[in-house]
Amino acid sequence: MNSIGIDVSKGKSTIAVMRPFGETVIPPFECTHTESELEKLANLLKSLPGESRVIMEATGNYHTPVAHFLHDAGFYVCVVNPIVTKNYRNNKVRKAKTDKIDAVKLANYGIEYWHELRRFFPEAETRLMLKTCYRQYQQYSKLNTMLKNNLISMLDTSFPEVNRLFTSPPRTDGSEKWVDFVAVFWHCECVCGLSEKAFVTRYRKWCDKHGYNFSQTKALEIYSAACGHFSIMPKTDTAKLLVEQAVSQLRATSSALATLRQEMLDLASTLPEFPVVMDMFGVGPILGPQLIAEIGDVRRFQSKKALVGFAGIDPPPNQSGKFNANSRSISKRGSPSLRRTLFLVMGVYLQRAPANEPVYQFMCRKRAEGKPYKVYMMASANKFLRVYYATVKAYLDKLEQA
Repeated sequence: MNSIGIDVSKGKSTIAVMRPFGETVIPPFECTHTESELEKLANLLKSLPGESRVIMEATGNYHTPVAHFLHDAGFYVCVVNPIVTKNYRNNKVRKAKTDKIDAVKLANYGIEYWHELRRFFPEAETRLMLKTCYRQYQQYSKLNTMLKNNLISMLDTSFPEVNRLFTSPPRTDGSEKWVDFVAVFWHCECVCGLSEKAFVTRYRKWCDKHGYNFSQTKALEIYSAACGHFSIMPKTDTAKLLVEQAVSQLRATSSALATLRQEMLDLASTLPEFPVVMDMFGVGPILGPQLIAEIGDVRRFQSKKALVGFAGIDPPPNQSGKFNANSRSISKRGSPSLRRTLFLVMGVYLQRAPANEPVYQFMCRKRAEGKPYKVYMMASANKFLRVYYATVKAYLDKLEQA
């Protein structure tokens, strides 16, 4: 019984091999993440007598190549949550932390919990790419929001509230009408400096050029709004440059988001659970791929509770003696990306209010009980995840049997 603890860092790992009763088989040593070094490591570990298991912490993308290589080499690899190992055997007065100490600590953890170690299995290529696309989508989404707020803040000094004059939804390529408009009419004097008739004519030509529907009423509304405001920022070449640069950056991120959304939809559509997920209420071409990306294959979860725990929306018990807490917070020890997606799905339930949907009926009961907003939203997300698990797992099991 050889417990192989690997403390992974960027570009290298520290390995220690332990056996029960504190026996050190191989003292801690370093190994770089190159193919030749990893092959030497695999050959060394294969030469050990008895059963061997590899234990490492989940460290973002750093542990992935090592875990994949050793799994492909035939080793039993277990990737544990760092929260689990953080306080393991932290019973020393003198705090010391080095890669060698952490490697020995992981090896001892593997010995103590030998029969509870869950084997690591690499994700399928499609699911891995879908999840990576979604993570990039989140980053671009945050940047897009920041750039949009920046442009609106700048326009408040040159053309106040111009973004509120347009209600057209974004196009499939990510472009928005108000952004295209301010790229040309970036200052209120660009509008009110013209006569009403001249602006209407120019606005008509602009709509034809960009493929937007022309409305005489809308043109007059824009002209009236521009003449009713005054700007703080002067109409200079520098001001025009600042607005144009802000518009250019916003267009770039909006285009990237649209491309990623389509790629996520294309990847998700190749997975077996795609049709049943898309049939669920509150899930559309945007939120559907996000759910599939974060949850992955539901069969990797032992039960519905495991999936709820993975999302971090399970309220852990809090009881001691005669005390039993009536109000408990969610653990938040799971995937924040999945929690965000679930919150958006629950928002769809609130907006559309489907009376025949069990999740919405459950939500209404919680609201009737006087539960706060976040409480009934997360409770409903908990129920939705249970329905998701049961529905998708039954569908996948049926496909396997067919």
